[in-house]
Amino acid sequence: MLSDFLAEELVQLGVEATDWEDAVIKATRPLVEEGKITEGYVEDIILGVKDLGPYIVVAPHVALPHARPESGAIEPAVGVVTLSEPVSFGSVSNDPVRYLFPLSATDNDGHLGALQSLVEILSDDDFFAQLDSAKTPAEVVELVRITEGRL
Repeated sequence: MLSDFLAEELVQLGVEATDWEDAVIKATRPLVEEGKITEGYVEDIILGVKDLGPYIVVAPHVALPHARPESGAIEPAVGVVTLSEPVSFGSVSNDPVRYLFPLSATDNDGHLGALQSLVEILSDDDFFAQLDSAKTPAEVVELVRITEGRL
């Protein structure tokens, strides 16, 4: 479940970003600071988008910044980030991005349950309305737990 990999320290609300690259750097900062990923992992996310396009933009207004496990994933984790103003990643169908869920997966299979849970949450329209009204990281963590339990 997604909530197994989420902690209050990995939640950021109302982040200001100048562009998609700044958004990725700021979204992943807590994962670096908490020892979940390395700086190299963040660099690989950015290089991946530059090389392959905005493949991390997975749904309307939603990005899932991630890289290959061997790029520097230390511990499984997921963050939740809302931007104060959306930014463009270059995704024709899903821009602009307002929500980022940075993911650290230490192997190719271990995060599949978390991803499945995230997909279910992203399909719940009420989730985003409640996320927008959340005032604290604790509220976001609780929202994710409650939403997972409901789906």
